[in-house]
Amino acid sequence: MIGKILTAAIVISSLVVAAAVYYLQVYYYYDRVDLDPAALRATPADGGAPAPVPATDIRAIDANSSPIRFRACFDTDLGLPEARERLAAAPGAEPLNAPRWFDCFDAAAIGREVAQGRGAVFLGEKNVAYGVDRMIAILEDGRGFAWQQLNDCGELAYDGTQVGEDCPPREDFE
Repeated sequence: MIGKILTAAIVISSLVVAAAVYYLQVYYYYDRVDLDPAALRATPADGGAPAPVPATDIRAIDANSSPIRFRACFDTDLGLPEARERLAAAPGAEPLNAPRWFDCFDAAAIGREVAQGRGAVFLGEKNVAYGVDRMIAILEDGRGFAWQQLNDCGELAYDGTQVGEDCPPREDFE
């Protein structure tokens, strides 16, 4: 009898912990944010200072638990050919998944559009947080997306490897 009670207690405890972890990861830390359109900036192809991307109907989420939880969806009248000409490309950048409830941001669909040439990813801003760059994707239908991902310094810093001299001082970001 005691074995059954202990087994039931372990199973129930495990289910409660699993539900709590799921809730915390998918809902608790995220907040919808009102994003100023000027915050969606992209770096010009010539390497100049990032400039605002024309954006309307912005929907964004962020979390204070991690700098790479930022996601945004928006509409833009910046055409894809013009963006490819004017903005710095971000080869190899891939959209990071968003929670399912933030349904305007489908990382797999964005990635497919880019892979099929119906969109492109551009460098938004370098080092919006230590070791984190903001990426901007623009699709040919006028939809745009933004997310943040680790850059080379962030990859090194967060896996415990010694960062090199090319990385900015961490104290500049804290």
